[in-house]
Amino acid sequence: MLEFILERGNYWAIIGLMMIGLYISFAATNLIKRLIGLGLFQTSIILFYVSLSRIDGGTAPILFGKDYGKNKSHDKAGDHGAEAADHGVDAAHGAYDAGHGYGGEGLENVYSNPLPHVLMLTAIVVGVATLAVGLAIIVRIREAYGTVETDEIREMDLEVAISEAASEAEESRAGAA
Repeated sequence: MLEFILERGNYWAIIGLMMIGLYISFAATNLIKRLIGLGLFQTSIILFYVSLSRIDGGTAPILFGKDYGKNKSHDKAGDHGAEAADHGVDAAHGAYDAGHGYGGEGLENVYSNPLPHVLMLTAIVVGVATLAVGLAIIVRIREAYGTVETDEIREMDLEVAISEAASEAEESRAGAA
């Protein structure tokens, strides 16, 4: 049991970061601290996906060694119908048969899947843009209210709402008389 836990130490660290970020996002009254918590939570999600996509012994998805050039004759399947058919290629569609090494079968080396990493790069860009917009909104809130503490902002909004309701009630009484 201890070995099971220790082998997955990165996942426990990610879960810890995730919970800390979530707690900061909900518990903080300062808007900047909330954005920091949101950024920490997002970073832990990205680390989680990158950890999941890791393959033991896997290399970058660039063919090398004996894998490079293994299926070179299949590259021009549309041009050579008879040759392609001899090599297991459907000449009409240019697709490889599963039995001839297409899709990673029959490769000498183990390659990592690049898709999760590419998606996480996109998530990083979106996260930075979201953080920038959030900070810009906080700057405008600071200019309007003079604070970034949510308790003080709610209190100011409540006072304004009460005073507006009182003035409307006074106007309706004056109009009725």
